[in-house]
Amino acid sequence: MLTPVMRLRTLALLGAGGVALYRMAQQLGVPDGVVPVQPFQLSRYLGRWYEIARIDHVYERGLTDTSADYRLLPGGQVQVTNRGYHPGARRWREVRARAQPVQGDDVAHLQVSFMWPVRASYVVFGVDDDYQHALVSGPDHDYLWLLARTAQIRATARASMLDTARAAGFDVGRLMWVDQRRNVARALPLR
Repeated sequence: MLTPVMRLRTLALLGAGGVALYRMAQQLGVPDGVVPVQPFQLSRYLGRWYEIARIDHVYERGLTDTSADYRLLPGGQVQVTNRGYHPGARRWREVRARAQPVQGDDVAHLQVSFMWPVRASYVVFGVDDDYQHALVSGPDHDYLWLLARTAQIRATARASMLDTARAAGFDVGRLMWVDQRRNVARALPLR
């Protein structure tokens, strides 16, 4: 039987463990060398983005034709819908999340949550003037996405994005180039 002091210690340890787990689930940092775009226009960023390349992760492993749709919700949050095709299963997979600005609406640093209480950084650190190409990182250099409004991009845009990612400290040799065949077949040819 536990004495009152032992019960109190046990509760304190459980509470401290819970706080530690919660903090581990909050990955809201910005990698060294990465600077969020500022000023950022979230309204121009909304809509569909195709994943041109990524540093692969378990939750996207095996997926092709990946894209993300961003839609503004009442209250300023953003609904994120990630979609990809799994050739082995011969089916589309989709997951939804919510995101919100970390430092204000004009700074491209968002926190995204696919399930409570896990949150992670989503940092747009490169976007062209027309909001057609974007570079996105997570909380560290193990997360990198090259995104575009079209399922394929010109070689000059690709080279520019790779140069920017390298300058921010990313190992671009780790990038996996996403097969967008299904999305390209539905789109108009690149001019």
